Amino acid sequence: MTILDIAHLRLHHQAIAPAAIMSPGDVVRRLGAIQAQDYLGTLWALGLRMQQAVEVDIEQAIANREIVRTWPMRGTLHFVAPEDVRWMLALLTPRIIARAARRHQQLELDEATFIQSETVFAKALQGGKPLTRPEIMAVLEQAGISTKGQRGYHMLWRAAQNGLICYGPRQGKQDTFVWLDDWLPAGKSLSRDESLAELARRYFTGHGPATVQDFIWWSGLLTADARAAVEMVTAELIENVVDGQTYWVSPTESGPKAPSPTVYLLPGFDEYLLGYRDRSAVLDPAHAKKVVPGGNG
Repeated sequence: MTILDIAHLRLHHQAIAPAAIMSPGDVVRRLGAIQAQDYLGTLWALGLRMQQAVEVDIEQAIANREIVRTWPMRGTLHFVAPEDVRWMLALLTPRIIARAARRHQQLELDEATFIQSETVFAKALQGGKPLTRPEIMAVLEQAGISTKGQRGYHMLWRAAQNGLICYGPRQGKQDTFVWLDDWLPAGKSLSRDESLAELARRYFTGHGPATVQDFIWWSGLLTADARAAVEMVTAELIENVVDGQTYWVSPTESGPKAPSPTVYLLPGFDEYLLGYRDRSAVLDPAHAKKVVPGGNG
């Protein structure tokens, strides 16, 4: 295997070439999660991986609760499958919440305020009515909780990290929020080890060939946890060493496909770039700052 082979195999495993997946839900199941802070760009990212798709199909999948937008990893919005939301949040968010403590202190957001805001969210959202962000902010203010600066955003973020709320369907150009337990049926319950193994399995199936360091970057896991997760699934993966670096990949293909003459237009924040710590297989480091300013988009 060569570096060029890695680029070609990633196109296949990410379902870009060929675009063979039938539904948005199956796209996010294949990749584990799709980065989603740019809403319209993410519709493109999902459609790119489907045999046939138009924007309304993907928005209908959101309304039908076939895919869910929330903050499961790295404190960043992603689309995930509904049955995966709760175990991913339980596995990944405690570390993210802990890392946000200093910012919350700067915003004068203590645990009592978070509990108070979550009580307000429950009263406003339970029963299945989606509310837009301005409507949610107004409800908080009416309850005497200031939303100035980024306080409102961080209260929403924290409630989502705690598995209480998630994004609902858009109303025009406005995001909405819903009460998670009303919006989604109970998902599968996994132990911590089962969650680690499943996350690694999804990542290397939908992103391989990739390294353990790539998985650490994507998941936000501690190095020890990520290594343990990979160890749990190595029997299901193929190991390749390229230029002294170990790559893991799902054995769904016997070898790299010949390069396609097709040009694929990727949206910003696409998993083909953002899903890896080391992007040199698909992007010359000399041009990286021009394509991905700051390394995040």
